[in-house]
Amino acid sequence: MVMATVTLPTSIQLRAPQGEFRNEPFENFKSPDVARAMRAALEKVAGQLGREYDLVIGGDRLKTDGKIKSLNPARPAQVVGIHQKAGLEHAEQAMQAALQAYEMWSRTSVQQRTSLLLNAADIIRQRKFEFCAWLTYEVGKNWAEADADVGETIDFLEFYAREALRLAAATTPIQYPGERNQLLYIPLGVGAVIPPWNFPFAIMAGMTAASIVCGNTVVLKPSSDSPTIAAKFFEVLEEAGMPGGVVNFCPGSGATFGNAIVEHPKTRYIAFTGSKSVGLDIHERAARTQPGQIWIKRTILEMGGKDSILVCADADLDAAVDGVVAAAFGFSGQKCSACSRAIIEAPIYDIFVERVRKKVAQWTVGDPAENPSMGPVINKGAMETMLGYIETGKRDSRLVSGGKAIETADGGYFLEPTVFADVLPDAVISQEEIFGPVLAIIKVGSFEEGLKVANNTEYGLTGAIYTGDRAKLDIARDEFHVGNLYLNRKCTGAMVGAHPFGGFNMSGTDSKAGGPDYLYLFTQAKSVAERLG
Repeated sequence: MVMATVTLPTSIQLRAPQGEFRNEPFENFKSPDVARAMRAALEKVAGQLGREYDLVIGGDRLKTDGKIKSLNPARPAQVVGIHQKAGLEHAEQAMQAALQAYEMWSRTSVQQRTSLLLNAADIIRQRKFEFCAWLTYEVGKNWAEADADVGETIDFLEFYAREALRLAAATTPIQYPGERNQLLYIPLGVGAVIPPWNFPFAIMAGMTAASIVCGNTVVLKPSSDSPTIAAKFFEVLEEAGMPGGVVNFCPGSGATFGNAIVEHPKTRYIAFTGSKSVGLDIHERAARTQPGQIWIKRTILEMGGKDSILVCADADLDAAVDGVVAAAFGFSGQKCSACSRAIIEAPIYDIFVERVRKKVAQWTVGDPAENPSMGPVINKGAMETMLGYIETGKRDSRLVSGGKAIETADGGYFLEPTVFADVLPDAVISQEEIFGPVLAIIKVGSFEEGLKVANNTEYGLTGAIYTGDRAKLDIARDEFHVGNLYLNRKCTGAMVGAHPFGGFNMSGTDSKAGGPDYLYLFTQAKSVAERLG
């Protein structure tokens, strides 16, 4: 067989990782200098809002008749970016561009591919506050939430670069006598990357980086609520030396362009983060073999949660209250890892509810550019859905605080942080993912009952327990059925490398992003045995 002639990229500055992996440090926005830098970045990015961005397929820029307008959820009249809307006619074009690039990219050295990620990490690190500002404008993150998103993006790039080098050096457990044995982790092919809007930088970049560092090429379809962040990341990859076609930037409708890519016979895998309903639909579509398809498509799915923090009577109450409130209302509860249920033992129940009420009353809600405790929810439809759940909660439970939309002069999508008490374990607001600033507090008679309640949903993403009893911690470690369990700390804030992230049951395929086995999902192992002599 004669191999096709390929042109390897020459624009990537080759480099090696510097030292061992370390998480990107958080910024201290209480520092006047840091706060001044963030405000300067917000002002700079404000001058770039409303720009139009092209589709980029095979390195070519394209315009379409249909457009996607990305709006600032705190000020919906403010356009963050205008994007081309990829349709059915672009699906085949994007696939062919990705397939052509794959012939070259799959044969580049792992050093070139990892260098691309390291170059991108450096670019983002140098412009960290600007990327924070884009997150503030496009999805409503306050400064700390935006900083965490940008830091995690850098972490994914740095971590996966090192992991790719480790995987490239893999060997078989033994060398069989008389043979030379190799175990090669080779790329899969063309992948569809479909990220969410709530971590529009980190998750989008993480799934894309994991794909391309392994030698795959990508059709990237960002969320219609956050395409500008993805466009900015695409610009970073180009600046870092990425050849055309390795990533193809294609905002578009999930029901048209997205489904077409998922169902395409040449799509090798789909990496998705989002709702359970969409994830299951993708899984079903990917499972159907299409004419001309010669492989079983792989799905890498993260689909949400209904996460609980169990607080025992012997817990440090102040720490538990702080952890529950932060995990419930950080980024308006719009995290798949958010604490939406606090399960409290009876002896401390009343005092816990009262302390949560007082703590939540101290939270400020407003334009995230001004760095309040909590900004808006993502869009009008989401807000209306959340208000519907709140009305259900008012009928079934006791409203402790919040419960209303907040009207502003700019028409932003703001909700009060809302707390319900006396919630039954099987109530609607105790079982269904609300994905907003709504906390259900449930009373239980014992640790054992609390653990049963914690495990009574169809999800299994994150969970936490506060207790001073070592035996209870050990039992929870074994019996609390979630992919990410936290002992005596909040259930949000997973750190790359330390907390590989992914859940059980309807929370997804437990892909463990940011962990040592994540890149296996984007490769296939090839065993090669050569007889010697």
